[in-house]
Amino acid sequence: MSKNEAVKQGIIFPAGPKNDAYAKYFKGQSYLQGLVADPAVNVGVGNVTFEPGCRNNWHIHHDGYQILLVTGGEGLYQEEGKPARHLVPGDVVVTHDGVKHWHGATKDSWFSHIAITAGTPEWLEEVSDAQYKAAEEGAK
Repeated sequence: MSKNEAVKQGIIFPAGPKNDAYAKYFKGQSYLQGLVADPAVNVGVGNVTFEPGCRNNWHIHHDGYQILLVTGGEGLYQEEGKPARHLVPGDVVVTHDGVKHWHGATKDSWFSHIAITAGTPEWLEEVSDAQYKAAEEGAK
């Protein structure tokens, strides 16, 4: 049994449907619930939920940034060349323009965060199993 299974039901915001639009940029299953649908707002705001072990590919935000507000479960965040961070509810991550990074759930826990994103993402290579394992071990 996985830890923090209540996350899949949505703790604060609904988990949303399967994240099919971005599935090719994730290893494992994620869910996405958009939270702001105002075309006059030039910032994406969504609740992203990750099944245990799910993570997104390395990526960069150009001409913008990304702020993650952790709302449930346990996750990981890593910037290229830096040690991974273990994330729990209440943690806040700020990723500045042009920084290569990835984020996702730990191997045995569901994970959710609100992603506030400006700019254009550039999706890169998958986080390898070896990189993921090293991140988990280093973030403990």
